[in-house]
Amino acid sequence: MPIAHQLLALRAELSRPSLRGPGGDRTSHEVADDVVAGARALGLSPGTVAVALADPVDALVALLAVDLAGGTGLMCDAAWPPAQRSEVLATLRPDAVVDVALPRASAGGRAADERADGAAGPWPRPAPDDVPWAGFSAGATGRPRAVERTRASWTDSFAHVTAVLGAPPGSRLLLPGPVSSSLYCFAALHALADGVEACFTATAADAVTSLARCDVVHTVPSVAHDLLSAIGAGAPSSVSRMIVGGAALTPETRDLAASHGVPLVAYYGAAELSFVAVDSGAGLYPFPGVEIDRRPVVGAPHLAEAWVRSPWTARRYLRGVRGPLVHDGDWASVGDLVETDGQALRLRGRGEGAITTNGATVVPEDVEAALRPVPGVRDVAVVGAPHRRHGSVVVAVVECEPGSMLRGQLARAARSGLDPVQRPARWYAVSSLPRVHGKIARGLVSAWVQDDVPELSVLA
Repeated sequence: MPIAHQLLALRAELSRPSLRGPGGDRTSHEVADDVVAGARALGLSPGTVAVALADPVDALVALLAVDLAGGTGLMCDAAWPPAQRSEVLATLRPDAVVDVALPRASAGGRAADERADGAAGPWPRPAPDDVPWAGFSAGATGRPRAVERTRASWTDSFAHVTAVLGAPPGSRLLLPGPVSSSLYCFAALHALADGVEACFTATAADAVTSLARCDVVHTVPSVAHDLLSAIGAGAPSSVSRMIVGGAALTPETRDLAASHGVPLVAYYGAAELSFVAVDSGAGLYPFPGVEIDRRPVVGAPHLAEAWVRSPWTARRYLRGVRGPLVHDGDWASVGDLVETDGQALRLRGRGEGAITTNGATVVPEDVEAALRPVPGVRDVAVVGAPHRRHGSVVVAVVECEPGSMLRGQLARAARSGLDPVQRPARWYAVSSLPRVHGKIARGLVSAWVQDDVPELSVLA
């Protein structure tokens, strides 16, 4: 998906600011020259390069430099604690790690002949099947899983994204989140390709302040709600549009936007599937070029699993790591559940797939593995339940003897073995989990939680 060659080809036409971040701003000229300088520092065909830089501008320049040099950039989160960083690096085995900003072009820019050499240079010719980027879904937790993306699987969607979601050329796009998130990373690189200024902020207060000088916001539902609330409280704003992905928008958020005259465009997607459906106010309908198949879920006649066929889906995870992405011929799914009735897509959370909570992705199997060893637990199923602010929350449904007093032990196991975002917010007990061919029917468990069926009782 990175667009280093395109950026260099357009360099002569671009002199305005293109990237803004907490550490400073860079014009498109400066970004292009710095990408060339960074690629020279990396060398040709550097393999898989982990990028772990706190400054989003430095991180994006490094990602583009890896692309130009012919490598695969693995966008990591510089805020990961040491243990998580070590696990990621040990599991995904990058050939190099960039945790110090790559050298920049000389002050005032390179000499004219060196700049001209930058675009052609010795760099490998880009191809549609290149894998220039591997990244994690927003704030992914648990066993490290990075999604490999071919160049075509993202760049070929740029024109559709511009038409459906994009900010007009020359506008300023506010990105109030980490560049390690595929949502924000894609938005920034698409902005570069479209001639839109991408503005990253480091704190919630900075994001509110930036509303006064940005035209469009691209973010997740909980942040969109907070920013709209700030506008309602009197924060100066020039925002004319909000683009929201990652979870369903609540009626309250839509009402806030309408009261402030800010149009909302919401979309559903995943790091593995890219854009799937878009909602401009009439409900979620397939994104251009996307087909959606609703496949029946055993034991839940009103629910279906969403399968997607489109040019934008990923093929696999880096280093063959397993995850929720599965394929059936040209079709792909991450286990998202939808309702079977109606033309518009109505999401009901994720079944076999991950749980998106507060911008992070939690894999149920990771949580279950931490809870299952607790004495008295016969089995456990972890699912997501809708939440107004966080999109979803983690819910544990424990198969145990009636009247079992396990809540305290399970909470201790969660505190000791799980990241805060992975820990269940709700606990239920059930005498027997539903199974199909011996496997827990997670889709049905998710429906039970959302419908508050009598089979469930609050775990003491």
